[in-house]
Amino acid sequence: KSVFQLHGVNAAEQPILRRKLTRKEMVKFFQKAAPTSIALEACGGSHHWARLLRSFGHEVKLIAPQLAKPYVKRGKNDAADAEALCEAMSRPTMRFVPVKTAQQQAALMLVGLRERLIRNRTQLANSIRGFAMEFGIVAATGMCRIEPLLERIAQDPSLPVLARKVFAMHGDEYRGLLHEIKKVEEELLDLHRADECSLRLAQIPGVGPVGATLLMLKTPDARLF
Repeated sequence: KSVFQLHGVNAAEQPILRRKLTRKEMVKFFQKAAPTSIALEACGGSHHWARLLRSFGHEVKLIAPQLAKPYVKRGKNDAADAEALCEAMSRPTMRFVPVKTAQQQAALMLVGLRERLIRNRTQLANSIRGFAMEFGIVAATGMCRIEPLLERIAQDPSLPVLARKVFAMHGDEYRGLLHEIKKVEEELLDLHRADECSLRLAQIPGVGPVGATLLMLKTPDARLF
């Protein structure tokens, strides 16, 4: 986002500010502005802006788009959205998104990486199974069956040489994904051991250390446990 729409009201909730600013202009504007309450839509980059504006002495509140939507009075555009956020912020029952620290966002990047690697692993495992079925080779369900399946294929002389080569390439990719997932989960375990909340969450039956870390990072209310 390169242009930001500002909408400000006074204590009587009467509009006193309507401006469009570029990124640099907005930073300069709030650096000079007296400490005030600011509402931002919780979207990409909003946590960065919240931290930056807080460093200038402002109170920043993030609002989920679906909670601000009922306050949009006219067709959706930046000006209408800014006005809606301003009004939504003043509602006594409004729920706000906790502002994440840079460290929390870095940890969530790790979580996102793990989820992507697991999706890739599942997709690749399904591809291996599908290709194997084309040659009449079937394996039981479960990720633990992929390695034995690849071993059977490698030792099957009835398969074309090219097919075995391609399966071997798939196997190398699959093992690489397993290695990457293991490294990411070791990082998550380090985060788990260093966080008191995660240690408490891990005591819940069936959660486990990695699950506790994921729950802590992805659930804002987890720290209430």
